[in-house]
Amino acid sequence: MAFVQNFPFMSIILSLFSGPLCSILSGRKAKWVNAAVIVIIGGMSAAVLGFVLGTGQEYVYTMGHFPAPWGNEIRVGVLEAVMAVFFCVIMLLCMLGGIREREEEIEDTKQNLYYIMVNLLLSSLLALIYTNDLFTAYVFVEINTISACGLIMIRQNGRTLVAATRYMIMSLLGSGLLLLGICFLYDLTGHLLMSNIREQVALIHANGSYHIPLLVAVGLMSVGIAIKSALYPFHSWLPDAYGYSTLSSASILSSLVSKGYIFLLVKIFYRVIGFDIVRDSKVINVLFVFGIVGMIMGSVSAIKESNIRRMISYSSIAQIGYIYMGFGLGTTAGIVASIYHIVSHAATKALLFVAASGITEVSGDSTDFFDLTGAGYRNKLSGIAFTVGSLSMVGIPVFSGFISKLLFAQAGVGVENTAKMLPTLIALAISTVLNAVYFMKTVIRLYTPEKKAVLEKKEFKQVKMTEEPAKSFALICFIVLNLFLGLSSEPIIRLIENGLNMFA
Repeated sequence: MAFVQNFPFMSIILSLFSGPLCSILSGRKAKWVNAAVIVIIGGMSAAVLGFVLGTGQEYVYTMGHFPAPWGNEIRVGVLEAVMAVFFCVIMLLCMLGGIREREEEIEDTKQNLYYIMVNLLLSSLLALIYTNDLFTAYVFVEINTISACGLIMIRQNGRTLVAATRYMIMSLLGSGLLLLGICFLYDLTGHLLMSNIREQVALIHANGSYHIPLLVAVGLMSVGIAIKSALYPFHSWLPDAYGYSTLSSASILSSLVSKGYIFLLVKIFYRVIGFDIVRDSKVINVLFVFGIVGMIMGSVSAIKESNIRRMISYSSIAQIGYIYMGFGLGTTAGIVASIYHIVSHAATKALLFVAASGITEVSGDSTDFFDLTGAGYRNKLSGIAFTVGSLSMVGIPVFSGFISKLLFAQAGVGVENTAKMLPTLIALAISTVLNAVYFMKTVIRLYTPEKKAVLEKKEFKQVKMTEEPAKSFALICFIVLNLFLGLSSEPIIRLIENGLNMFA
């Protein structure tokens, strides 16, 4: 075994044990430990990606001395390595972009606690990406939930406590359904390793026996993860959680946490059940309907918002709808489009939250639309970054969002079930128009010159790039990443297709 094959397991362990280490450090030292851990894990993940691409095949890493089906396994392919690298990059940029806000909004005595939660969250995301054991995935889903709650409520301003409570309630409901589905599968197959479960599920499906229990198991796990990832109408916790938590928390939650759950669902569809069996079930039809409804209703809610951060939060609900609509198409092209949208949306949403922070900073720390008038002139980089993110969300060419919508449209046209083609294209058109309404409305507000007398009365300050180098660096990196995904999408799409072939 090559030494690099140990890196996925080492990444999970490193981030897991760096959490307790931060508990005995000061906030400043914990910050540097957290940054170092993310960079090291990102480097190891890149090495794993290079190894898997070089060998052209996935590999299984067995932990301990117990072979399958009793032991625990990590399964690593192209898609897992790509997602691990991408998650590390996004998390590092989110942490860089929110340094000032963390220092201002989190008490000094709780700074190290914040980095404990971030490290545990990273560990859980990596475990969801790499694990080949369904119950291990559930354990880290719960670690993910607890860490996310900590990130929300550590900024104690009243609203975050309510938001964290709502998030916990909905997440526990989703976790319960997921666990019930796992129990059903264990009862049917006698296994917890994904590859072993799939072998037994294939036999059960071929025999035509236990069809209803298998359908129930797939439905329970799908609905459980849909609830945890805020698919409409299970989204009530999301606007407050994203809108009132500290900047780094909002960026990480919106770009990574829900995407980790969705990636687990992809693994369940391919590695646990088998996508052909999932496609034959009615579960994907339900996901398709709720995905389309979420695309429309999330955007409608965003239009009605007068708070920029809550508007971005409601936009996330619409984008989650896109992903589930792609799943609901029941084709490989739909899954590829959804996974690409996971990447595109994660990069764009984090960009929007960090840019919105810079905009509100020069607007008297107000998130109200009226106070944002002319903010694009007072903080030029944040204004440009928000414009780039907005154009990407609308789907303008050269930005990553355009590629996502193009892939969804192509998948919709190519679907065998013609009853899904027209709703897909109509929903894409309506959602795009709605996206343009609320994002372009905001961009126009940012670049509407405000009267000098009003500016003097409100005493809005101006911010230059050099005054906040970390945030400026993060914004520039996000802009470059968005343009890269929009202009050089083919290599990413090929990696996704290659990874799905390994899954299958």
